[in-house]
Amino acid sequence: MDEYLKDRHLHVIAPPGSGKTILGLEVALRINQPTLILAPTTAIRNQWVQKFCELFLQTDITPDWISRDIYNPKFLTVVTYQGLYAACNNLKAIDEESECEDDLDKNEVIKSSNKNLINIVQGLKKQQVGVIVVDEAHHLKNEWWQTLTKVKEALDPIIVGLTATPPYDVTPLEWQRYTELNGPVDIEISVPELVIEGDLCPHQDYIFYALPSPTENQHIIEFRKGIENLFEVIKNDETIITALANHPIWLNPTDNLEWIYTNLPFYSASLIYLNANRQVIPETHIEIIGDKSLKIPDFDYQWAETLLEFYLFKDPINFKPFVEHQKDLEHKLRRKGAIENRQINLSQNKQITNILTTSINKLTAIQQIVNFEYKQLGSALRLVILSDFIRKEFYVNTSENNLELNKIGVITIFEKLRRENKTDIKIGVLTGSIVIIPKSAYSAFEKLAAKYNIKNINCNPVPFDDNYILIEQTEQLKHDVVHVITHIFQQGEIEVLIGTKSLLGEGWDAPAINTLILASFVGSFVSSNQMRGRAIRTHRGCIDKTGNIWHLACLDPTSDMGGEDIKLLKRRFKSFVGVSFKKEGGIENGASRLNIPKQFRLAGEVDQKNLETIHLATDRQSLKMQWDHALEKGISLVEEIKIPFLEEQPYQAVKQLYLRKTIANLIATLAFGFSMFFEIFLRSLRHMKSPNDVYAYLKIMGVIGFLLYGGLALKTLRLYIKYRDISKDIQKIGEALLNGLITTGIIKTEHSNLHVVSSMDSNGAVLCHLEGGSTFERSSFINALQEILAPIDNPRYFIVRKGLFMRFLKQKDYHTVPEILSRNKASAVYFKDEWEKLVGSCDLIFARTIEGRKTLLRSRIKSLASEFENKIERVNKWRH
Repeated sequence: MDEYLKDRHLHVIAPPGSGKTILGLEVALRINQPTLILAPTTAIRNQWVQKFCELFLQTDITPDWISRDIYNPKFLTVVTYQGLYAACNNLKAIDEESECEDDLDKNEVIKSSNKNLINIVQGLKKQQVGVIVVDEAHHLKNEWWQTLTKVKEALDPIIVGLTATPPYDVTPLEWQRYTELNGPVDIEISVPELVIEGDLCPHQDYIFYALPSPTENQHIIEFRKGIENLFEVIKNDETIITALANHPIWLNPTDNLEWIYTNLPFYSASLIYLNANRQVIPETHIEIIGDKSLKIPDFDYQWAETLLEFYLFKDPINFKPFVEHQKDLEHKLRRKGAIENRQINLSQNKQITNILTTSINKLTAIQQIVNFEYKQLGSALRLVILSDFIRKEFYVNTSENNLELNKIGVITIFEKLRRENKTDIKIGVLTGSIVIIPKSAYSAFEKLAAKYNIKNINCNPVPFDDNYILIEQTEQLKHDVVHVITHIFQQGEIEVLIGTKSLLGEGWDAPAINTLILASFVGSFVSSNQMRGRAIRTHRGCIDKTGNIWHLACLDPTSDMGGEDIKLLKRRFKSFVGVSFKKEGGIENGASRLNIPKQFRLAGEVDQKNLETIHLATDRQSLKMQWDHALEKGISLVEEIKIPFLEEQPYQAVKQLYLRKTIANLIATLAFGFSMFFEIFLRSLRHMKSPNDVYAYLKIMGVIGFLLYGGLALKTLRLYIKYRDISKDIQKIGEALLNGLITTGIIKTEHSNLHVVSSMDSNGAVLCHLEGGSTFERSSFINALQEILAPIDNPRYFIVRKGLFMRFLKQKDYHTVPEILSRNKASAVYFKDEWEKLVGSCDLIFARTIEGRKTLLRSRIKSLASEFENKIERVNKWRH
């Protein structure tokens, strides 16, 4: 600690559930100066106080030298970021735990003037505050950041920065601001390291699938039918054809090159649409595209969305004569639910997404999971269900509650489980405004509340079920109710606890949790990772603890890819690291480790997949062994770029297939010539009067053979080369990039301590990462490499890569010069020089000139017709 604090900063990154609160308190205790702790919510603020009292003071009573009030600081002051911001700006503090749908934007802030900053700082100076602990600083909005920075400047304290999710994906300027507050990252601790140390338990994510209810499914089918009918009308709309055929970009493309270069999607969509309607593409357009052999793609939903955006919203001047038709078409699209906020979406809309994410069949899925886990663990079950909303309207003050449960929320989940609770599971509810406990737990609740000097508890039986008690919130109870309920949950007085993600999703601590159901629609990395962190802590005295984390996904039967709920789930899994279900095992992030099926065609397949998942979740002992085996395969978690192999067959098999096809087609060409030769030559022998006649015959047969088979041979050879090049060149591209980042000062670590490592897995995917350097340097390398390998968009500089294979087959590829190296010409030129040294011949193109735009256009047109659209991924793998 002393070594790290030499720069007056300690910056630690560790996963949710790993004990950052304890670490922060221990550091503050050792420094032993008046301390200000800043937390993201009031629940977490209260937890800091409770942890300190329980674990460091061994008392349940908060001493008077601890304050939760920024206006009245003490030796230890614990407040929220919002509270500090509000105090410095004379604003009313925001309620961080508001859980209504209308409050989703509650964290928006007014521009700060910091009118009261001097008074707040004077109060802190008077207490001689010398340490500020910032908990989960990724929460900070711009205005809060400015206020905290000013407080830091005025006090010059030691800063202890603790976070689970550092903002690696921000710009270098934002990262600089982040590290100016927290200092450089001193240490980053990964989930596998903490499992090895015994701070986190073996755990696994499981996906439970549901299908929409018949009513929900009917809505989806009607939407799809309506869109399909409308698409068929748009596809051959004579008015749109006329409007585009008379547009300047079609009539005079060479006079509108600048517009075309800056609006390539609209230009492409127009060409594709007119081509689909049998309009001949004039030679001038072919010249602009620069590729006579280009196969123009089919007109589909994606191109229709781009075309309609252009026609309806982007060019009011040239489309002015068609304004009535535009209004009529926009009205039709709105009626079908295909436009929202001038965004056109034919394949999906917000209504369909909401149907899937909030499907009522998820309630049945939750009930099935709860029943399964209770059957496995019985009274040892400590299950938490986290939802986005409370849904208070489903709590009634009548003797029966027969409301139809048609929304997902805390109360509807409670009702579903309560109504069908055949095994007497002890169910509780904990939110910022509603607390329900089993009647059998009241005695334990009352006893523990007394320890906090809480008397006169207002409570009443739940009107429609006297087996449950509603605890009335009071000002006295508000501070400690979470702690009291958590304690009786840990004791087993409550076995299933249902709450909101805003109250229990981040920072809440209940190590006894062994099962978590995420009934939340949130897909953000930060929030979902924090929620998941509740279930993966070890529990003192329970050495065999494992954590099952359940995710719910409602499948769209009309979508080949599963629909928007699956997409949301895949996005969420980018931040989760765990044991893979793949044959080779290992530890990695991403949804692919769970072997999510590419398609579900029948309801029976969904049931079968859920049965397989339940079978896997049954064997918790085997889960511990899987972790032990996977942990042996590595020593650190490495972030790397992955270029997946997109064929369904294994990589080597496909590569050999293309090679065999190439050879086969070449042999077929020769065989054709020989067979035809012997067939016809023998018949025609008597008509041939000289050797020249024989040569002429052979030439004719050779040409015919090449026309039939030679083209196929060249195509398959080109595909073979494509596979051959990716794995060979990624290492050299990475090294050229590393040299560029070092020269520009983005990476400051000594070159000898850095190594670019590339490899290929058994599936043919190519992987690359940087070894050595700081966490931020490695992340900057990955960001830049991703830009280079991704399809080219609209860069400032780009590289045209040229090459010859076997001295005769030209290759040309286009790569973005990363934004971080494109800010000035010198760094872009240096990168180009390194590329030429290490990778091969190339040209550096400045995309802001007419010639540059022209080349850029060709590169982007080429990507439309590419056989391989490399879906670059960022993955984390546990490696040696």
